Amino acid sequence: MIHEIPLERANLHGHFSSELEPVLTIDRGDSVRIDVPNAGWRVEWDTPIVPRSEIEGLGHALAGPIQVRGARAGQTLSIRVDEVVPGSWGVTITPPPEEHVMEWELAGTTGRTGGIEVELSPFLGVMGMPPPEPGVHPTFPPRPWGGNIDCKELLAGTTLFLPIPVDGALFSAGDGHALQADGEVCGTAIECPAAAQLTLDLRDDLELQWPVARTASAWLTFGFDPELGEAARIALDGMLHLMKREYSFERNEAHALASLVVDLRVTQVANQVLGVHAVLPDDAIRFR
Repeated sequence: MIHEIPLERANLHGHFSSELEPVLTIDRGDSVRIDVPNAGWRVEWDTPIVPRSEIEGLGHALAGPIQVRGARAGQTLSIRVDEVVPGSWGVTITPPPEEHVMEWELAGTTGRTGGIEVELSPFLGVMGMPPPEPGVHPTFPPRPWGGNIDCKELLAGTTLFLPIPVDGALFSAGDGHALQADGEVCGTAIECPAAAQLTLDLRDDLELQWPVARTASAWLTFGFDPELGEAARIALDGMLHLMKREYSFERNEAHALASLVVDLRVTQVANQVLGVHAVLPDDAIRFR
């Protein structure tokens, strides 16, 4: 079944909390279509949505939460990205003191500003669930349960796997990016409104501590931490576990192979904690 969450203020929130009431309850395997403003709560450059409260306005404009019937803490939530369609405009802003604003016209697969043209590669920057601790949690730092991952690899056709922290899952998503490079070095991508379709399911046979993703051609594992080296260690540890689970390698063998065929990439340096994702391409190892 396909559900829809309309672009309305009542369906948006700007923080993570296990105490937020779900705007939609679905069965496992159902799909959800969402429409979200850009991260700054703007539908058009000059058309903001006023958040419901001061707390809501502090973070990204997220659609949800979505409750999944039967979801329990400790299970894994599977999020298949079926489609991400950027709106007709976007913006890239560098931070002060030398702030620079680039306003983009977006059409089809192309973004234009002035005499510059780029090829778009849209994805949602935020997909995640609230921490298990009560209270209000900001949307900016990614966590083991997802959130502001800002990984350019999470395109349509990709499946993201997240450990579920709370019963019901209470999944939210938003932060449309029309294009972003690894690192997101100025703190923003082409930030845009977006429409997306996501299919949510549960996995009882996949125990995770940190996010994992499956793209069309590779496995990805993620790590987040204030220290880049620790974020890399978490991502690598996740990859070694994956290589044992998927390919039956012993850990020391997986570690040796990872040094040959696994790339560590800086996901982002912009979200209070740093992100690293480890990438294992499908064609990197051949079995005889």
